[in-house]
Amino acid sequence: MSTSKLIESFESSYLKKELPDFKIGDTVKVHTKIKEGQKERIQIFMGIVIAKKGSKLSETFTVYRNAYGCSMERVYLIHSPNVHKIEILKRGKVRRAKLYYLKGKSGKKAKVQEKIFVKKTKAPLKTKEKIEEVKERTEASAEEKKTKETKPKKPKEY
Repeated sequence: MSTSKLIESFESSYLKKELPDFKIGDTVKVHTKIKEGQKERIQIFMGIVIAKKGSKLSETFTVYRNAYGCSMERVYLIHSPNVHKIEILKRGKVRRAKLYYLKGKSGKKAKVQEKIFVKKTKAPLKTKEKIEEVKERTEASAEEKKTKETKPKKPKEY
């Protein structure tokens, strides 16, 4: 077995199986495990992904955030055991591979145009049941209207 194949097989055992498909410009929440003494807690860092580098086990991504006039930037290893979870909040519409130009900006200038995306549902939608429910509602509302119209109106007394 050659050295490169040996390294590849070793690295494949440490790769995370399920990762979200996030890209440059996306707003993400990164949940990281932090060990303080004997206690372990999860810290959340929210920001815009401004860069992705590397491949396989050494792949990193950079998250940038400007809060209260103080800009922060953190670099994470995607396959690190300390990265607990990555949540995608918004999809960004960008035309650059690196968004380093956002570093000096603040306010509306530092915003990235948003792409509208729909989260995929895991369970299939039950359309037949929903159609039946809608039919029942419309029939019930039609009956209510008929009962209101059939009631005789009282004459006004002056």
